[in-house]
Amino acid sequence: MTTRGGTLHAPADVRDVGDRENPPTRLPLVVYVLALGTFLMGTTEFVVAGLLPEIAGDVRISVARAGLLITVFAVGMIVGAPLMAMLTLRLPRRSTLVLALGVFAAGHVVVALGTGFAVLLAARFLTALATGAFWAVANVVASRAAGPAAGSRALGVVGAGAMLANVVGVPLGAFAGQLMGWRGPFWALAALVVAAMALIGRHVPRDASVHEAVSVRTELSALRSGRLWLALAACATTTGGVLSTYTYVSPLLTDRAQLAAGLVPLVLGGFGVGALAGFLVGGRLGDHRPYATTIVAAAATTVLLAAICLLSGYAAPTIALVALLGLFGLGANPVLISLGVRFAGRAPTLGSALTVSAFNLGTAVGSWIAGLALGSPLGVTGPAAVGTAIAALTLIPTIAIAVVQRRRSAGPTGAVVARAAAAHPENT
Repeated sequence: MTTRGGTLHAPADVRDVGDRENPPTRLPLVVYVLALGTFLMGTTEFVVAGLLPEIAGDVRISVARAGLLITVFAVGMIVGAPLMAMLTLRLPRRSTLVLALGVFAAGHVVVALGTGFAVLLAARFLTALATGAFWAVANVVASRAAGPAAGSRALGVVGAGAMLANVVGVPLGAFAGQLMGWRGPFWALAALVVAAMALIGRHVPRDASVHEAVSVRTELSALRSGRLWLALAACATTTGGVLSTYTYVSPLLTDRAQLAAGLVPLVLGGFGVGALAGFLVGGRLGDHRPYATTIVAAAATTVLLAAICLLSGYAAPTIALVALLGLFGLGANPVLISLGVRFAGRAPTLGSALTVSAFNLGTAVGSWIAGLALGSPLGVTGPAAVGTAIAALTLIPTIAIAVVQRRRSAGPTGAVVARAAAAHPENT
């Protein structure tokens, strides 16, 4: 609690007692506007994968070297999210979102006009910095706009924008690139981002005129939270486990399950649909039972990945398991983001930014280890075996968070929560 400014603020756990029992039936429009932004950013992150041969041929480099355009984007996200969160600390959140989109659009224009590979790499890195800044602030704005009773649901919708990008945006971008050249999708994304800037400027509310002054020291104080680090560890392992397998699922489907290459995109689409549903369902469940949701998702993901290892010789079960992997494997992500924001205390933007970095770090490390496993005696099942082990590690931080929260509820704060519930029986 704090009495700064003469106002006594109850802990988040106390404030949520009544609100969590009566969640709003409808999310604010701004949540869906922010989801549009994450849709565009999810599209630009992965659309390059479908354009690599065209880019490589135009810039006169190998396809393998052109793949660095994806790697440098991931690195920019890892570094950029917390860095930009600190650099824009004193800016209003609406201004930060609009500025990030402006830099994002400029980066796409540079890519569309660029002729040298070094210029393309620099523009992609700059775009990744803007993406990290937008995503970190968007999570906080969406969570605050929805309120404590629907914060996870709002984050599920915002994250679903990126999942929808894999289902719709990336295939459309790749198709457009084949029709009008690889630069066409980047021009289109730049134009769409300019339109999104207008929507953000109109619908994102101004920051409260009276608020507690923030400082770098205040933000960094969040790093002392053990629960925050547990949430970040869960972010890294859950995404690392799933995407280390997903990155190399194509050779598993064609070589092991004997699936025709032409059917692989349909399986990947099934994963994308599952992931989209997982974000939406996980966000809803997380508002009521956040700790149980993260534990169940981690356990189910581990079982699914182990089943993929054992049943990958059979096409039908493997196809079903990949779709379910999207549903359960990424379903806890909005809940983990919500916990990261909450556990960061007075530094919610930094907490959100660190979850973005943790997700990308887990993806980068997991995919690297999976690549090594692919060349091992395990062959095409190696990445799934690696994913199973990494996903199982998620149970450690998620169970630890639940245990810590149970102990905290049994302490003095828990007594305050109980008294608050007793004072408002209509909300319990």
